[in-house]
Amino acid sequence: MPFVEAINRLIWGPAALGAFMAVGLLYSVRSRWFQVRGWRLWLAGTLGSLFRRGGARKSRDGVSLSQLQAMSAALAATAGTGNIAGVASALALGGPGAIFWMWVSAFLGMMTGFAENALGILYRRRGAGGQWEGGPMGYIERGLGLKPLARLYALFCVLASFGIGNMTQVNSLAAALSDSFAVPPAASGLVTAALAGLVILGGLRRVASVTELLVPLMVVVYSGGMLACLFLRAGAIPDAFALILREAFTLRGAAGGAAGYGILQAMRMGVSRGVFSNEAGLGSSVIVHSASDAKTPAEQGLWSMFEVFADTLVMCTLTALVILTSGVYDPEAYAAALRAGRPVAEGAALTARAVSASLGPAGGVFVSASLTLFAFATLLGWSCYGERGAAYLAGEQMGARAVTVYRVCFIAAVVVGAVSGLRSVWAVSDMFNGLMAAPNLLALALLNGKAVKALREYA
Repeated sequence: MPFVEAINRLIWGPAALGAFMAVGLLYSVRSRWFQVRGWRLWLAGTLGSLFRRGGARKSRDGVSLSQLQAMSAALAATAGTGNIAGVASALALGGPGAIFWMWVSAFLGMMTGFAENALGILYRRRGAGGQWEGGPMGYIERGLGLKPLARLYALFCVLASFGIGNMTQVNSLAAALSDSFAVPPAASGLVTAALAGLVILGGLRRVASVTELLVPLMVVVYSGGMLACLFLRAGAIPDAFALILREAFTLRGAAGGAAGYGILQAMRMGVSRGVFSNEAGLGSSVIVHSASDAKTPAEQGLWSMFEVFADTLVMCTLTALVILTSGVYDPEAYAAALRAGRPVAEGAALTARAVSASLGPAGGVFVSASLTLFAFATLLGWSCYGERGAAYLAGEQMGARAVTVYRVCFIAAVVVGAVSGLRSVWAVSDMFNGLMAAPNLLALALLNGKAVKALREYA
C-alpha cells in the first residue's frame, strides 16, 4: 500500500491534473469554445435526435450499436458511485470550492470527450463479425504509429476494469445494501455476480440493450429525488452557490478562509473527482462509442459532450447542492476536524444524511437504492471496456478466447470486491485509472488537428 499510494501521489499530483485541464483547454480554444457557441447544435444532435424519425434510437445497419445505445453504455460506466460518493468526498475533503473546480474540469472535459470519441470513430475498423471496433488503442496505433503504447493502454484498461469498474463499485453496492437492508456483503456479491453474468456473457449488444433501458430510468429517478430535496430547501440554494464561488478562490492556506480549506486543496479534489465522475481524458468511453453506427466522427463526439454534461454538470451538481442546503455539512467544522486528524462523514454516508434531512428515513433507502443501480450499471459498462482491451492484447486469432477468460474472471471478481477492504481497492483502482490517462492524453494532444478538422467539417 505505501508503494501504491506513492504512485498515486505522482499520478494524481498537480502536474497530472493540470494535463487533464490543459488538453481540455487546448480543444476548447481550437474549437472556439464549441461547448458554448454550439450548444444548440450538440443538444439537437443528441437529445433532439431521439425525437426524429430514423434518429439515434435504432441501429442503421443491424450490426452496430445505435448512438443512444453507445451513449447509454458509456454513461452506465460513468454514472456510478462518483455521482453520489465522489461529490460528497470532494466536499468533505476539498470544501465547497471543490465543486467549482469540478465544474471547470467538466466544462473543459466536454471538449476532451468530444475529441477522444471523434478520434475513436475516425480510426476504428471492422471486426471479424462485421461490427465496429475501436478505442484509444486504435488512434494510438494507427494515428500515431505507436503500437507498443497502444498495448500498454490496453493492459492498463484491463487492470483498471477490475478495480474502478468492478470491485470498487460492488464494494459500495454491498455496503449500501448492508447498511439499509442488512444484506450480508457475501450474499450481495453472489447475487450481483449472477445477474451481471447473465448480461455480460451475452456480449456488448446485450449490455447495450440493458443499459439503454436502465440508464435513462436511473438518471431520471435520481435527479428527481435530488430535485425534490432542493424544492424543500429552495431558499438555501442561492447561499449554496455563493459559498461555492467564494471558496473556489480562497487564496489562504488550510488554516485560513471562511471554510478553512484553501484554493489548492479545492482544485485538487474538484478536478480529480470531476475526472473520476465523467472519465473525460481516460479514453475508456471511446471503446463503446466506437461501436456505434455514427456516420461521421463528430456525430458521435456530440454524444460524448452530452454524456459529460449530464453526468457532472447536472447530476453531480444536484448532489452537491442537496448536501450544501441540507444543514448536515458544516464547512467550518469539517475543516477543523481534518486539521485535527479526526474522521469526518464523507462519501455515500454524507449524501445519505443530506437526503434524509429532507426526505426523512426514506432518504437513506433512496440513496442506497440509487447507489446499487449506479454501481451495477457501471459494472456492466466497464466489462465492455476490459474485454476489448483483453481482445486487443490477445490479437485476432486468440481474441475470442481471451474475451471468454476475461468475462469469467471479471464475474468472479464481483464476489471478491463485495467482501474486500475498501481502502486498498480504491488505491489500486486510482493507480490504474491514472496510468490509463497518460498515453491517452498524449495521443489527444498530438492528434488535435484531426479532431478539430472533424468538428469543423461537421459544424
